[in-house]
Amino acid sequence: QVRLVESGGGLVQAGDSLRLSCAAPGRTTTRYSTGWFRQAPGKEREFVASISGSGHVTDYGDFVKGRFTISRDYAKNTVYLQMDSLKPEDTALYYCAAGSTSRSNGDYEYWGQGTQVTVSS
Repeated sequence: QVRLVESGGGLVQAGDSLRLSCAAPGRTTTRYSTGWFRQAPGKEREFVASISGSGHVTDYGDFVKGRFTISRDYAKNTVYLQMDSLKPEDTALYYCAAGSTSRSNGDYEYWGQGTQVTVSS
């Protein structure tokens, strides 16, 4: 079992930036491919980004359009999601998940509890 802990969410204004973190306390995440998803009220969970265990392969949801960057720090066992030029439509609960680089949430084995991102206009 892998426990994932997200942090870094908050309330920001449109155009601001946030960096989300996904940590696996007590575990090395080196071999785990990791993804970020988000879910807004009344909407389905949506793929945001993923990164391979090696860090060499990344993928982004179509809506990202160069605004977000996923990365990982092996020394800190943490995967980051840098979000720039935030928009009100980015408001959602953001989850990290481990075990795949797929765009399908059903392919991931482990999930965190989520961190809320709210972007005001």
